[in-house]
Amino acid sequence: MNTKFTRKDFLNLSGLGLVSLVGRQLKPVLNIYAGQQGRVIPDTIYSYKQPSFESDRVRLHWKDTVFQITNVVLGKEESSQSRIWYQLGAEGYVHSAWVQPVRTETNPVRSEFPEDGLLAEVTVPYTDALWTPGERYHVAYRFYYETTHWIKDLVNGPDGIPYYHILEDKWDQEYYVPAAHLRVVPPEELTLISPDVPNYAKRIEVLTSTQTVIAYEFNQPVYMVKASTGADFSNGKYATPTGHHITNYKRPSRHMAAGNLAYNGYDLPGVPWISYITENGIAFHGTYWHNNFGHPMSHGCINLPSRASKWLYRWTLPQVPYDQQAAYNVSGTHVDVY
Repeated sequence: MNTKFTRKDFLNLSGLGLVSLVGRQLKPVLNIYAGQQGRVIPDTIYSYKQPSFESDRVRLHWKDTVFQITNVVLGKEESSQSRIWYQLGAEGYVHSAWVQPVRTETNPVRSEFPEDGLLAEVTVPYTDALWTPGERYHVAYRFYYETTHWIKDLVNGPDGIPYYHILEDKWDQEYYVPAAHLRVVPPEELTLISPDVPNYAKRIEVLTSTQTVIAYEFNQPVYMVKASTGADFSNGKYATPTGHHITNYKRPSRHMAAGNLAYNGYDLPGVPWISYITENGIAFHGTYWHNNFGHPMSHGCINLPSRASKWLYRWTLPQVPYDQQAAYNVSGTHVDVY
């Protein structure tokens, strides 16, 4: 691939995936989802004959429908949504903004856990968290792909299925999830990225005008990704606060909930890879309730694809110990929001 691309090319390509520094040249790392699945996020979406909302509708898809993605294409410019469309073979195209890229991967079951538990990640499009193991109609929440949760132990349900016992971190509730649907995160995935670079030489820029996040080492960009910062909603304006901040508080998982669900409130269990930058809860974090990165979508936080949020979580300070659910330190990594 020709690495000499324009600023506009970069903005389009970074909507498809991450951009990292390879050999001290910025290269687009296209996370093309051919062969990957997609999950419908809202109540309904349509597929279209061509990658355009002006094209003929093909089919109505309901919330949490999972389909195979066969290709990724760029449609025409849209004012409030990305240009990225997913092709569903001969069944047409769906716009990417409301489709979560997912996979279906089951995992070996772990039977022993330390006293304080371990972190795990959902590896299927969705799985139901139950109040009681085996009671399929007693659903507390639906856990989605790449969300993270804290496992206490393993129990066997009356249906013969092993379940992980989940500790909910906001209201101290307890849930049970089929164990094969979660992957225990190994220690090597939580090590510090660029440990040889001192913290003073690391910084992050959040550019709200282009909805872009850039990480620097010694003033050289090493990582870029499209983001979604604060937006205007019917119940108010939620701007991401500009100025200088520090990532002084971090969590690998958090149940985020606030407001009236019927009036732009939210209730989101298992939000992954959180790096807070303000005392009132503004943070970088993974996102599974939209896929419209590059456009304002949040209540003030910096929404990122989960893998990008995990990279920043591992690259910034403070480092959260593997067996702990949070870390706080006043000398975190510098963040400038413009």
